[in-house]
Formats: sequence, structure tokens, C-alpha cells
Amino acid sequence: MQRDELTELHYIVPIENVPSILARGLLSHRRVDNLPDKPRSVAMPEMQDRRQNVRLPTGRHLHEYVNLYFHARNPMMYKRKDLHQELCVIRISTDVLDIPGTIITDRNAGAAYPRFYRSPVGLVYLDHDTVFAEDWRHPGDKRAYWNHKAIKCAEVLVPDRVGPEYIEGTYVSCKQAKANLLHVAGQVVVDINGHIFFQSGGR
Repeated sequence: MQRDELTELHYIVPIENVPSILARGLLSHRRVDNLPDKPRSVAMPEMQDRRQNVRLPTGRHLHEYVNLYFHARNPMMYKRKDLHQELCVIRISTDVLDIPGTIITDRNAGAAYPRFYRSPVGLVYLDHDTVFAEDWRHPGDKRAYWNHKAIKCAEVLVPDRVGPEYIEGTYVSCKQAKANLLHVAGQVVVDINGHIFFQSGGR
């Protein structure tokens, strides 16, 4: 993957959390745990239990990083597609790739055998077409399916925090979700993109 193939990075979040994010930025799991008003999470508990034990080659734990996706239309979103009116995707500038200490993974960092690379040079170890593929199913080949499913969730890991200055806007699935988001965060840029949320038409 080449850097000029990327226009933005994505963060999946409940709409109700957006005002806090606009004020504080995106925080690592560990920093969120220390907040007095802990926000709602859509992460799968079993995956978070696995991720909390992952230590990167940097010596830091995975939960000390903000995890961004290359593309939010991925297995994580598919598992939460029925909650689409409650979710949004925050669009993050690719400038975060230059934040010191940022790491690129070749698959879900909580999956089996992820590889970790310094950013932005680590982009060359990812295949753009595989990461951005519309479908990760491989009928008749379970190993290819599980491998592609993990690659679809390749991540950019930013240490501790992504400041609000890196936020470029948001995507929502439909008009109702847009209304929900503007109700709590009227100043944010909102675009309807039902495709990312596995919602045809985005109505």
C-alpha cells in the first residue's frame, strides 16, 4: 500500500460519545478507563480481554494506543450493523501516520500473529486491495476466510491520544443517524454513507 492511496482513517464510535471526542480527542483504552465519565463502547468484551494482554515490540501494551482502521466497512462493523443508527465513523486525517511512536499492523492487532511496523514506512507491508476488499469471504477455504477477515481489520495504532485537530468529519448510515448526531454535536461535518455500515441506500 502506498500512502497516496489513503485519503483518511476511520474510528467506529457510538454517536453519544462524539461531543466528548470533539473536546478531548480520541483516547487509548487505558486513558478512557481513567475517565470519571467512562463512555459507552461497542467493542466486543472477549476481544478486549484478548487485546489487553498484547504487548507491542515497543514494550507498551496495545491498550495504550488509539486504534484506527484503514476502512470501517470491516468485520467489526458487520457485527454491529444492526446498531447503525446509534453509530458513526469518525474520519481521521492521515497526518496521524507521522505522529512519533505510531505503529501499523498487518491485521487485527488482537488476532493471531499480527505484525507490527513503524509508521508510515510499514504501509508497504499491506496490500491495498486486500484491506479495502468489499468481501472477505472465501467459500470453501476457511483458512483464507479467517486470514482475510483479520487483514480487513488492519490498524494504525497511535500512542495515547489523537487530538481533535486530526478529525476531518464523520460518516453515518442514514438520515435518522445524521439527525441523532447533529442533535448531540451540531458543529461536526456529517456525511451519509450507508455502504460503510452495510446499509443499502443509506435512507
